[in-house]
Amino acid sequence: MSTPNGFPQHSGTCVTQGTEGGAVQDLHAKKAGKAAKKEAGGNGVLTFQDPPSIGTSLSQTLELLPDELKANMKVKSVTPRPPRKPRLERAASLDEKSWRRWRRFRTSQESLTDPNETSSSNGSLQEASLSPPIRSRASPYHQCCQQNSVQSSPDASEASPVGKSRGGTSDLGKRASEISSAFGGLLRGKAFAGGKPRLSQIMPARPLPPMELNVASHTLRTANRIDSDCMDYRHYSQHKFGRVSSSLSDTRLHGNGMVYDNCSTDSMKSTFSLLTPIRSKDVRSRSYLEGSLLANGALLGAEELSRYFPDRNIGIFVATWNMQGQKELPMNLDDFLLPTDPDYAQDMYVIGVQEGCPDRREWEIRLQETLGPHYVMLYSAAHGVLYMSVFIRRDLIWFCSEVEYATVTTRIVSQIKTKGALGICFTFFGTSFLFITSHFTSGDSKVNERKLDYNKTIQTLTLPKNVPDTNPYRSSSSDVTTRFDEVFWFGDFNFRLNKDRETVDSILNQNPETDMSKLLAYDQLTSEMSRGSIFKGFQEADIHFRPSYKFDIGKDSYDTTSKQRTPSYTDRVVYRSRYRDDIHAVKYSSCPVIKTSDHRPVFALFRVKVRPGRDNIPLAAGQFDRELYLIGIKRRITRELQKRQEQKDQKSSSICSIS
Repeated sequence: MSTPNGFPQHSGTCVTQGTEGGAVQDLHAKKAGKAAKKEAGGNGVLTFQDPPSIGTSLSQTLELLPDELKANMKVKSVTPRPPRKPRLERAASLDEKSWRRWRRFRTSQESLTDPNETSSSNGSLQEASLSPPIRSRASPYHQCCQQNSVQSSPDASEASPVGKSRGGTSDLGKRASEISSAFGGLLRGKAFAGGKPRLSQIMPARPLPPMELNVASHTLRTANRIDSDCMDYRHYSQHKFGRVSSSLSDTRLHGNGMVYDNCSTDSMKSTFSLLTPIRSKDVRSRSYLEGSLLANGALLGAEELSRYFPDRNIGIFVATWNMQGQKELPMNLDDFLLPTDPDYAQDMYVIGVQEGCPDRREWEIRLQETLGPHYVMLYSAAHGVLYMSVFIRRDLIWFCSEVEYATVTTRIVSQIKTKGALGICFTFFGTSFLFITSHFTSGDSKVNERKLDYNKTIQTLTLPKNVPDTNPYRSSSSDVTTRFDEVFWFGDFNFRLNKDRETVDSILNQNPETDMSKLLAYDQLTSEMSRGSIFKGFQEADIHFRPSYKFDIGKDSYDTTSKQRTPSYTDRVVYRSRYRDDIHAVKYSSCPVIKTSDHRPVFALFRVKVRPGRDNIPLAAGQFDRELYLIGIKRRITRELQKRQEQKDQKSSSICSIS
């Protein structure tokens, strides 16, 4: 209801902390109305002689008395006119209006952005709070403090539409409302228009610093990277699988400025899974058997290679160990296969053994048990007591060709094949690999026999068989190592040091552990490779470890028997590549903790460049030794359970003694 003078009748005038919406503003509006009623005259226009500044504090405004208000106002004559027909929506109290807005908010099922609502300035706070309103709203005094602290500069008040009239100048009631709105603006910083709150424009004191538009972190963008041919998946999924009344749909996120690119959206949610989506038409067109090098969707192409190896380099672990035919295997192979120096395990593990243990299957199970469920055995082969096993990460078995192997025997007379070579080859993506493990003729002075073993191996090893050569123009029929992109040759080459035992021991005792340059000056293999008489085109990483032969079994001392064999670097790993700088040696060392043989295992870590390939090669199609995988994992679980049980028994059997 409205009074006959046109002033709105309010429901209360007491200013308390718990009063519902606008009591302080109503108090000042009544004071202004009484002053206007007493001294109104002339044409009814009320003007300020010296309007208070926006920066007036809250305490000064509350202490403003009606006498001071009259002193600051220039009163003109007012011509009384009959009041207009009261508007019911204006007659309601502020408490009732607030209750109605709260009621509409709770029952509304529409979008948070109301198309009929006037947006706030600068697009800030375009909609109401995303969180539901609190039932116990803050008191008017609290609201006044918040708005007064925000509008502390006169410029912000001038840019604000707060103190402007919304009706005609002929209505006395609305003119009085102007005064009420002016003082309310000083206190609250907002006026009620049509029963809806309007927030004043906020102007920063100085330009804001530039902000990065992409709100998704670099880690999330990298982890949820999308292929270029699937960049429109967001629009497709929104059209086909859009969720009804979703508060975090792609349109809402992009429209409200929360995210600015597809990667940010996919970092927050996924329609299907974390896997990259594949179109149905791509599945129809992919044959996975025949394809070109750069074809879209080729299994061995550049796209798939970059997905798994962005830098196109893989890690390869190559190891050799002469086991001396011992039945006893080391209790733990972690220090051998998983050295602590590199932070990460390698993508491929190739282990060659000479004079292997009698139970070859048990050796392979131990390898699988040590490497764990992340690796599978791609292939294994044997030639007498020469063993070779190739393990690869289970994610990568789909990119390998069929595996082929061949053997060479260098000692024809012996019925037991202890000397010879075993080669395994396959293609990974578009790069062909050849791994050879050998055991050459032993003896300090039999250098020529060892060179004959090498020449027979490169001429007799018939590889590849069915897998096509990646570069036949650079291949030679007389040398198997020229028919592959990357070649690793490792084993017990049996090359010795051309020095007596006493001199070698003296050098080992004088020099530190990592400086072996004086010792290597007498190495037979280093001398022959420098002449080009053996391992032509091959390289070897720098040696910074002690000779791997010959030790007393179970001890760290070299041969103490009557033969007093000279310590030597018999176990070696060499490599060659068709392309320069394709192979980078990361680490070359031995494993001194394994002492079950007179040889120490020797291993090398490599970073090898891989190139994309064609899908016209015979694929292994994910084939691996499933039985070995299951046995190795079962062994691993059993070992862990036993360890836990031992720890539990140890705790329960502990005895506390009091002295």
